[in-house]
Amino acid sequence: AKERGLTNVFVSNGYMTIEAIDFAGEWLNGINVDLKSFSEDYYTRLCKARLPAVLDTIGYIAKETNIWLEITTLLVPGENDSVDELKKLADFLVTKAGADVPWHISRFHPQYKYLDSAPTPISSLERAYDIGRAAGLHYVYFGNVPGSESESTFCYKCGRMLIERVGYRILANHIKNSRCPDCETEIAGFEISA
Repeated sequence: AKERGLTNVFVSNGYMTIEAIDFAGEWLNGINVDLKSFSEDYYTRLCKARLPAVLDTIGYIAKETNIWLEITTLLVPGENDSVDELKKLADFLVTKAGADVPWHISRFHPQYKYLDSAPTPISSLERAYDIGRAAGLHYVYFGNVPGSESESTFCYKCGRMLIERVGYRILANHIKNSRCPDCETEIAGFEISA
């Protein structure tokens, strides 16, 4: 697919070996890793996995590959939404993946075995957004909140809306030569051709 000019993006739980990353990296343009929590208890109890392995994967992809990296965290009320945990998660992302890594904070909706749980309050998403930006992340987004302005990309320096989105649709793209048209700040990312 890559040889034919197609963009390849992979969504992963991040639980993989360096060998698997290197193998897949030859044909991947981007990867979105679900960092489900910053708690070892959460990972062992709900995911039957280990947090350090996922953190190692994120660090390796960010520092040792040319794969575009994005992170998604499904914010589940009472499970992974404490201020302390979100601060640790955001600080980790800035330190190990860099300020330009996009962090998608997705709203939980009760499904399957979690029908008795409440949806994530918008105020919790806003708090996580503020924590991410305060930690130094340039690109923080809401997920599963259709129509929210936080689906769009803003210049982290001057605040201009650069890419206006609704869901997966791009309504407007104002980035010029990978820069903000107002303040000339370089904007990280890669463009997917139509």
